[in-house]
Amino acid sequence: MSDAHFVTVDPIFQTFVDTATPPHQIAQGFTWTEGPVWLNDQLFFNDIPNKQMLRWSRADGLRTALANSEFANGNTLDTEGRMVSCEHGGRRVVRRRDPLDLDATEVIAARFQGKRLNSPNDVVVRSDGCVWFTDPPYGINSDIEGYPAESEIGGCYVFCAEPDGTLHAVATDFDKPNGLAFSPDESRLYVADSGAIKGASFPGIDYDLPHHIRVFDIQGTTLCNPRVFAVIAPGVPDGLRVDHGGYVWSSALDGIHCLSPEGALVGKIALPQQTSNICFGGASGQTMFMTSSDKVYSVESTRRDASHVLKARASEGSLS
Repeated sequence: MSDAHFVTVDPIFQTFVDTATPPHQIAQGFTWTEGPVWLNDQLFFNDIPNKQMLRWSRADGLRTALANSEFANGNTLDTEGRMVSCEHGGRRVVRRRDPLDLDATEVIAARFQGKRLNSPNDVVVRSDGCVWFTDPPYGINSDIEGYPAESEIGGCYVFCAEPDGTLHAVATDFDKPNGLAFSPDESRLYVADSGAIKGASFPGIDYDLPHHIRVFDIQGTTLCNPRVFAVIAPGVPDGLRVDHGGYVWSSALDGIHCLSPEGALVGKIALPQQTSNICFGGASGQTMFMTSSDKVYSVESTRRDASHVLKARASEGSLS
């Protein structure tokens, strides 16, 4: 019997996943997995402490993509289907022209007002090409996820990089901003605050510090009307995704929490270890892949990433 299972809070959750079939473990033997993204019929993900990017497919199993990923963390795809990665070690956000070649990269952001970023953590790309990312200190707090250093910018911000390279600090009042995702119509941005944990080498959780997801309305490159969308416990929210129906799938200490568009818990993908992130992929775009401590899991679902809505509208000619 697998320790991985499902917890149904609202019956609608049973229409999202087959709760009779436990989550499937597809890979193991890592230290701390992060940054799952589906590209070229493969799942790419990072093992941060070992500075490796891995790739997995049903046909070929597990292989190494990058032997030195510079402590890469979050990955996503840009509007042209190219990988965008956050490097803790490089303290930058890069576009990977070839995800198998560390040198085939274009720097999107590395400095703010002339000062080095902390350690970019997670990233999303809007349909207009703007790159939004978070910059907590996890990569400079210890030598497990990066290289120890003092913060040069003096804070932990959410940034937006325009296609011309202009970089905006769009939120400056987070403790440790982490995962982020757009609503299906890109009118709102969800951002996790994992301030209750200090990162590798610092065990324990301080629940007096933030462990919630905030949501903002978006006006151009400005965030407004901030409010707490949901408090995540046990643990903290790390990586998250929004599906085509506006449901939010957030990592937590006990797996993945599925939240309604109003922030109510509807169910859990319960995993035996702390879980860091989730993405949609597979041939149908409906397979959910989850990085969870030293393992990676998959679950078949009826859901798709929120970006599917925009792509469908674009293919129908409804987007200008």
